[in-house]
Amino acid sequence: MFERKIYEERRSELKKSVGSGLILLLGNEECGMNYADNTYNFRQDSSFLYYFGLPFAGLAALIDVDNDREIIFGDELTIDDIVWMGTQPTLHEKAQRVGVQTTMPSSALRGELDKAVAAGRKVHYLPVYRPEHVLKLWKLLDIKPGTETPSVDLIKAVVDMRNHKRPEEIEEIERACNVTADMHIEAMKQLRAGMHEYELAAILESVAAYNNCPLSFPTICTVHGETLHNHYHGNLIEPGQMVLVDAGAETQMGYAGDMSSTICVDKTFTPRQKTIYDIQVASHLAAVEMLRPGVPFLDVYERAAEVICAGMKDLGILKGDPMEAVKAGAHAMFFQCGLGHMMGLDVHDMENLGEVWVGYGGKPKSTQFGRKSLRLARPLEEGFALTIEPGVYFIPELIDLWEGEGKFTDFINYKELNKWRDFGGIRNEEDYLITADGARRLGKKIPLTTEEVEALR
Repeated sequence: MFERKIYEERRSELKKSVGSGLILLLGNEECGMNYADNTYNFRQDSSFLYYFGLPFAGLAALIDVDNDREIIFGDELTIDDIVWMGTQPTLHEKAQRVGVQTTMPSSALRGELDKAVAAGRKVHYLPVYRPEHVLKLWKLLDIKPGTETPSVDLIKAVVDMRNHKRPEEIEEIERACNVTADMHIEAMKQLRAGMHEYELAAILESVAAYNNCPLSFPTICTVHGETLHNHYHGNLIEPGQMVLVDAGAETQMGYAGDMSSTICVDKTFTPRQKTIYDIQVASHLAAVEMLRPGVPFLDVYERAAEVICAGMKDLGILKGDPMEAVKAGAHAMFFQCGLGHMMGLDVHDMENLGEVWVGYGGKPKSTQFGRKSLRLARPLEEGFALTIEPGVYFIPELIDLWEGEGKFTDFINYKELNKWRDFGGIRNEEDYLITADGARRLGKKIPLTTEEVEALR
């Protein structure tokens, strides 16, 4: 946890931003994996962590903006809890750690909300993403599932605060990124033909565990890089292949690292692999070069896509003007994902609050295939922490679909494209902080170019 003053200042700023009413923040509960007592690893709700810092299950909080009151609701441990879990701080002791003086049992929350509603006061709450939260809103505010109306004022206030990372947060993200980098570097050193994907995944995940860090998301470690989020780890790794790794560590305070690397199974990349890999790296570096306050991230995305299209034109796969191909959407044959996303307490920071607020500043998202997957498009600001991760993917099913539809024939040479249909996919990813006059990489550098990767192989 950070020092108490930080949480007090965050809540004070939130009150000023929201202006009036009550702010209801729901913490998470334990979640049974295959029966009630065999739970998933507990992870607190990130917005609750941001304002109250308490990584304990079964808590909720009210911030009474008008009367400048803050209350944490929860229940004390029973002797049975202590037998199985050991001695824990009392609810009051937990609250005092983060500067909250008033605590009440969970059963008192409904009564406090009833009084506010009866007085005609607004109760602000965030979008829900867990079934338990849906049920709690039903129980606490008589809101039937599917009829929730989260507070836009609260969403905008939380997004604005959490989007701008402060020094203590940057330090935590940096630690997560350093461990994440070590995970990828170890994978590059240890990868050998004849291993299974799960063996390599175990190696890199052991680095996180050694550093007392959980994973920030389920590991991607696959010889089928054309599947963007491939969590299957059962394939045998064979000579001549590449392995795409997308993995990250999370600190004990909940801050995430997120990096990707594509590793040749042999000691060197084949000429064919190097051709596509170098196009991806050129796109990556072009994007990084543009990072500075005031630059719309949509422009950075389009520049990265243009570089990919120019590379495909050099190979005869694409024809015409690369930027026109991007505007039309033909780039999504190779670049289906977005360029990057905010990161912090969530690996996709605040995704449950809505990308339209987090990444678009309230402006609508595109519905164009490929472009609609862009999680971040707004002008960059100092303090934003984000990823850069352009990819080049050859997806046979997409090739067949678009060719069958006669789609983008003004730009795509399907005869040449089909020569690459079994190539797979490449993604490399780094994390960046937007500074006053540019950007800086977060965490240790992981090998990016073919030469840098081969030096570790």
